[in-house]
Amino acid sequence: MPDVAVLAGPRATRREWTGLAVIALPCLLYSMDLTVLNLAVPHLSAELKPSSSQLLWIVDIYGFLLAGSLITMGTLGDRIGRRRLLLIGAVAFAIASVFAAFSTSAEMLIVARALLGIAAATLAPSTLSLIRNMFLDPKERTIAIGVWIASFSAGGAIGPLAGGILLSYFWWGSVFLVAVPLMAALLVLGPLFLPEYRDPQAGRLDILSVALSLVAVLSVMYGIKRIAEHGLGREAAFAIVFGLAAGAAFVLRQQRLRNPLIDLRLFRSRAFSASLAVNILGFFVAFGSFLFIAQYFQLVLGMEPLEAGLWTVPSAIAFIASSTLTPIVASRVRPAYVMAAGLALAAAGFLVLAGIGGQADLAAIVIGYAVFSFGLAPAFTLATDLIVGTVEPEQAGAAAGLAETSSEFGGALGIAILGSVITSIYRGSMAGLAVDGVAAQEIDAARDTLGGAVAVAMALPDKLGSDLLDKARGAFIQAFHMTAAICVLVVLAAAIFAALLLRNVRAGSDPGQQSTRAATAAEQ
Repeated sequence: MPDVAVLAGPRATRREWTGLAVIALPCLLYSMDLTVLNLAVPHLSAELKPSSSQLLWIVDIYGFLLAGSLITMGTLGDRIGRRRLLLIGAVAFAIASVFAAFSTSAEMLIVARALLGIAAATLAPSTLSLIRNMFLDPKERTIAIGVWIASFSAGGAIGPLAGGILLSYFWWGSVFLVAVPLMAALLVLGPLFLPEYRDPQAGRLDILSVALSLVAVLSVMYGIKRIAEHGLGREAAFAIVFGLAAGAAFVLRQQRLRNPLIDLRLFRSRAFSASLAVNILGFFVAFGSFLFIAQYFQLVLGMEPLEAGLWTVPSAIAFIASSTLTPIVASRVRPAYVMAAGLALAAAGFLVLAGIGGQADLAAIVIGYAVFSFGLAPAFTLATDLIVGTVEPEQAGAAAGLAETSSEFGGALGIAILGSVITSIYRGSMAGLAVDGVAAQEIDAARDTLGGAVAVAMALPDKLGSDLLDKARGAFIQAFHMTAAICVLVVLAAAIFAALLLRNVRAGSDPGQQSTRAATAAEQ
């Protein structure tokens, strides 16, 4: 397989670099909105008094509709204009945020969160596809994508801090109002610094394809979520099978359409398909590890949410620094080897986590978290760059939608599979738990989750409560070790995968400037 040719494009001007700063605004907000709600849950629960089922939907429906709408929104931007879709999404996000902030019932907040998810689905594909057209020089585009990815990490770090401050002085709805000034700034600055781009030959949007893609993604995501919460059951299995069937129908329909929602020929490019796979594996370990590290901070080390959020800042800084450095290194070393080296470093970070113990190892967990974040950033930056760089400019919206969907799927799989592993090991270790004078229902809660054990221990006398906590935390740490070890194996597999399948892609390559068929032929 020959090397992919290096093709230079026109250099970006000050307008494009300023536009990149404008693009960072919705990216910050996108990830902030994923994190601030977790802090607000206790406050809104006291105010709105949702049932346990309603509370799950308040938390989950944003991610469900976000993931389900990404492919459609990415393709829609190719048809109606990427800047136009971004600005429409900004207006919708601001309105839905106000709706959420002043919700007076759980049902109202669920609807608001659903609207926020749909609006958020316009942001990431639009911004990423705009970068594809604003930065035509491949090396500059890699730098821009590094900044784009770093802005998501910055939003994730700012979210808990901003949310904690707001909740200290204002009501729970204030965490949603942060979106309004940011979206207002985007509406003013966007038309000034962001170019418009659409596919001049795009056909009509096929509504049946939209419906099939939405059903496929939502069903599979729902099934994965059910597995994470309750294990593999009939409902989860049915949802996943139904979703896969809808996905198969979607693929068959795309093959027959003159103007498909997704051009399946994109997957013939090894760089495109392999980058999607690496992206999925990277987000698999990232989202899964975020879940069990957050539990470790709060339930093993006993931190409050804001304190736990502060201890995640070093990892966010490491991720931002690595995203910024990646384009510099990738200009001298082939992307495959940069990605593989980063993933190997991430494996080292997970090895540190696999050896942690209790309170005395706070430094070890913070270091391990920062190391694997630093190592994952090159994989995310370069995989995203290759995904949008190996397609024609008019297909960048669809490619961006696929890139974001792969991230959501990888994250959902990581939470489901790694969450199931850690839960199973914990329950196995706690199976023989027995405490004199404690009701069977409370014992079952302590055996089920570490959170349940902490709640039960708080109601017990000091000695009994302390013994229960020691046993439960020991069981969780054992599960934590095993889960971190699985992450080591996954990222090493991803490193080998990237090094082998992407080794002939040179820094600064831009197969997207060629036709899809020509790029495909060059890689076969």
